[in-house]
Amino acid sequence: MSIPLFDRWFANRFVNRALHKAVFGGAMLMCLALATVSAWRPAAAPGAVAAFHEWPKEWDGAPLRPLALSAVEHRFAQQFPGAIARMTDGQQMLVLRQVVAPTRMLHPAADCYRALGYRILQARLERDAQARLWRCFEAQRGRGQTLRVCERIVGADGLAFTDTSAWYWAAASGQSKGPWQAVTTATPL
Repeated sequence: MSIPLFDRWFANRFVNRALHKAVFGGAMLMCLALATVSAWRPAAAPGAVAAFHEWPKEWDGAPLRPLALSAVEHRFAQQFPGAIARMTDGQQMLVLRQVVAPTRMLHPAADCYRALGYRILQARLERDAQARLWRCFEAQRGRGQTLRVCERIVGADGLAFTDTSAWYWAAASGQSKGPWQAVTTATPL
């Protein structure tokens, strides 16, 4: 008995999305675990900030749906100087972080993906349709597991960074004012 073409297409699309969400969630868990090992403890208690932060309801015109943090992500968020959320617009996963103080707990997404066994390919700076500058790369693991990952950090003063080290030193030296919004997107290719 053969499966109709539409049913095969739908099943394949469902499996690919489920796999993408699982891989992205695993990558974020690994990032959180790695950052916890070498993280600095913030001077101020971040819990009050996280409890009152309001996340955007849409991203580039598409409605966002919040995703629950895992237990590991939740523990990490309790030590993070700000707030963390995972969301999806149905096409890509977004990790949004509101950062209220300079911290080494914010680090490049490429490090997380490498730690999970991904190869990082075609790292480059790109401008999107809104002329925002992003650091993007392809994360590839196994056959058919390729994600396009982009990240940027923007301060309350409007300064934008595509490099976390440059952001950290600008924030720590007072050259950039917070709070800062760090955004990482991951889209399956």
